[in-house]
Amino acid sequence: MKAVDLRSDTVTQPTEGMRAAMAAAPLGDDVFGDDPSVNALQDKIAGMLGFEAALFVPTGTQSNLCGILSHCERGDEYIVGQMQHCYRWEGGGAAVFGSVQPQPLAHQADGTLALADIEANIKPDDPHFARSRLLALENTLGGKVLPFSYLEQATALARAKGLATHLDGARLFNAAVAQAGGGDARAEARRIARLFDSVSVCFSKGLGAPVGSALCGSKALIGRARRVRKMAGGAMRQSGVLAAAASFALDQQVDRLAQDHALARRLAEGLQGIDGLQVEVPQTNILFVDLTGAARERSAELLEHLRRQGVLATGLYRLRFVTHLDVDAEGVDRAAGAIRSFFQR
Repeated sequence: MKAVDLRSDTVTQPTEGMRAAMAAAPLGDDVFGDDPSVNALQDKIAGMLGFEAALFVPTGTQSNLCGILSHCERGDEYIVGQMQHCYRWEGGGAAVFGSVQPQPLAHQADGTLALADIEANIKPDDPHFARSRLLALENTLGGKVLPFSYLEQATALARAKGLATHLDGARLFNAAVAQAGGGDARAEARRIARLFDSVSVCFSKGLGAPVGSALCGSKALIGRARRVRKMAGGAMRQSGVLAAAASFALDQQVDRLAQDHALARRLAEGLQGIDGLQVEVPQTNILFVDLTGAARERSAELLEHLRRQGVLATGLYRLRFVTHLDVDAEGVDRAAGAIRSFFQR
């Protein structure tokens, strides 16, 4: 029986159409700048999000690193949330490789950073302090969509204080689909992205490509980012075979993200009423479930039970389930049934 893999939307496999696009991709040497599939992808995502240029990179981690180090120099600082990926889960890359200091802030319940906290942590121009240069936000954050009005206010504050802005939009299109509410998700993604000086977009999550992200920004910023990418070992050769998958995803697999969101809600509904579970209503494709009371002592046992039932998830006292294009309604119902059966034993 095929496993229902809810660990992450990064586990998706290329569709047949995507594999065909990869096989047919015209190739060149991207280091020389003459891979037509890479160039086409970079032009496509830059144009889609309203930027002058874009850079195709292997990972979202590298895209964020290139972005931060293109905005900041040694001794500079970026303001960021405690739970944002580019601070907590990227190995401290900006500090290690660029001597750029993070200034992490606590999140509000909705995932935002309080505007007052942002302003209070912008350092004065004084040799005692790192130079505040950049505000970094993430949308979605843990599956939560940052309100558009908040993004407007936060980026306006940053500009007024002389800071550049970077968006970790690993799941930008999930945010756009949710925000569009059945409308034009691509237009919504562009509306969000144009508030920022740079945006990182992942192709290997809900969009379903096997590899790759893009950093979007001005031509000058992308020129600096290209140098950082080289130093970080991320310059690739015939990478058009990967770019073709990302391009296919942008053409064919944006609107279908709404299905993933619906499946996350279906799973949440299937877990309602189970004693020992506190189910958070999902906004996009990520569902968090907290174990409460005596159930907390059975967390490892629950995950092992699910594994034996062919359901994969992550977490300990807080479980995370992520829906994606390789999960269907039958799989979600099977997962809910496996969890329910554990608590009914």
